[in-house]
Amino acid sequence: MSLHRLHYEDTVRRALVEDFGRAGDLTSDALIPVDEQAAFEVVARQAGVIAGLAVAACAFELVDPALLVEITGRDGHRVDPGTAVLRVSGPARSILTAERTALNLLGRLSGVATTTSRFVQQVASTDARIVCTRKTTPGLRTLEKYAVRMGGGANHRFGLDDAVLIKDNHLAVVGSIPTAVERARSRVGHMVKIEVEVDDLAQLASVLDTDADIVLLDNMDVATLAEAVRLAGGRLLTEASGGISLDTVADVAATGVGLISVGAITHSPLHFDVGLDAL
Repeated sequence: MSLHRLHYEDTVRRALVEDFGRAGDLTSDALIPVDEQAAFEVVARQAGVIAGLAVAACAFELVDPALLVEITGRDGHRVDPGTAVLRVSGPARSILTAERTALNLLGRLSGVATTTSRFVQQVASTDARIVCTRKTTPGLRTLEKYAVRMGGGANHRFGLDDAVLIKDNHLAVVGSIPTAVERARSRVGHMVKIEVEVDDLAQLASVLDTDADIVLLDNMDVATLAEAVRLAGGRLLTEASGGISLDTVADVAATGVGLISVGAITHSPLHFDVGLDAL
């Protein structure tokens, strides 16, 4: 899925309004003549995967349509330190007013993409796919999930309306896995997938007696995961979840699970360092 301007323009606008405040850019307005022209480029300060170039460009364009913005990099591509990924020229005040918002968004999304790519590299020799979760920054979910794709990962649910995911707290209210799956199947459309979260092999056995599509194997050790995959026998898609790190993800993938969901790729990626340099 690609990213359309409709996906991010309102988000960028809100970020600019937040930074612009009540009086605008006091520093640039005080120091720089209104007709002063300048040219800058956005440069990667580290190696990694870029994501969000159009989003960053949008920040400059919303501040001043007179700015000429040229995207020189490409989302989803690896860059080295010093690589220029975007150029902007025109009124200097406008460039500097938009700078922090543009860099914040690009740095956040490139951080998600770079972190995702590291997980993907760790499981490259297996059939497992790295997927994100709903543990995203409020207001940035669509963008962060896009960045996951740019890093080579795949998306889990975008929201509560995508699919049925029956978790432990649902079961605490409903009472049993078969009852929960039966209720869900009878009330959702024929194209909606049903996933059930389980904590142990006994719960897994209950899922295998239903027509669920996916089982989420939550916080299981590697040995238990391997046994769960064996018991599932390909009858439904298996997903591992719960505290999976770069140090453990390869062992998890080696169990044969189909999906590995990692909340860290969106809730705590390292910020990707980008800067604005004068030409």
